[in-house]
Amino acid sequence: MSDTKFIDLIKSKHGDLVLDSHNFRGDQTVTVKKDCGNEFFKFLRDEPELSFNFLMDITAVDYMSKKSERFEVVYHFYSQKHNDRLRVKIPVSMKDCIADTVTPLWKTANWYEREIWDMYGIKFRNHPDLKRILLYEEFKGHPLRKDYPVNKRQPLIGPLN
Repeated sequence: MSDTKFIDLIKSKHGDLVLDSHNFRGDQTVTVKKDCGNEFFKFLRDEPELSFNFLMDITAVDYMSKKSERFEVVYHFYSQKHNDRLRVKIPVSMKDCIADTVTPLWKTANWYEREIWDMYGIKFRNHPDLKRILLYEEFKGHPLRKDYPVNKRQPLIGPLN
């Protein structure tokens, strides 16, 4: 099989969703449309030739003004069956700062998506419990955004009575 075997299979089944793809030093990456939906991720997990059954991580990147869409949500998958990895990127605009949750497919996504909401302000549609996970509820803003002021004062939590 080729070095892009997973990319090729994804393009053959869901080519209409793929915006970009590359293989760099054995790391296969596909960038897909934001509205790809859970059916796409279910395909990655359940297709025997892919079997990306382990969600290793979800993170986000703030490109500010370097790309047409400000953010990317980045999923890192591992296939235990094939001993291989796949990275999936989804561009997210500042104007419509929301993506679909994958929590119904991988329970670990719950915490990853909450962390992304907390740090970047990207919401996840249909998430079962989207609330801050690292910062307190009264915290203003999202500190990993590139335009977050580093010396911003935050409301303080006083002692419990």
